[in-house]
Amino acid sequence: MSSRQTTFTTSDLSRRSGDVITAATKGPVTITQRSKPRWVLLSFETYEEMRRQERQPSSPRIAGTLQTMPDEIFEVFKAGVADYKKDDGE
Repeated sequence: MSSRQTTFTTSDLSRRSGDVITAATKGPVTITQRSKPRWVLLSFETYEEMRRQERQPSSPRIAGTLQTMPDEIFEVFKAGVADYKKDDGE
């Protein structure tokens, strides 16, 4: 799996769905809308692994949604996205 997440726009998703799916087989893909990250596409295997880790009591990882994410974690997430954008030249 790649250390950097691949990013596509919603327009790319419409026009280049094959490229988006191919990238998702290699690692999570961020789908942006109006230059903001909105969704993540990942392989079913990666999703299942996340779900397995979620069920392990010793695992600090959990799968959820932005709506269920605690505010303090969401702030860390937003800062990480901002750092990613800065590193990516946006």
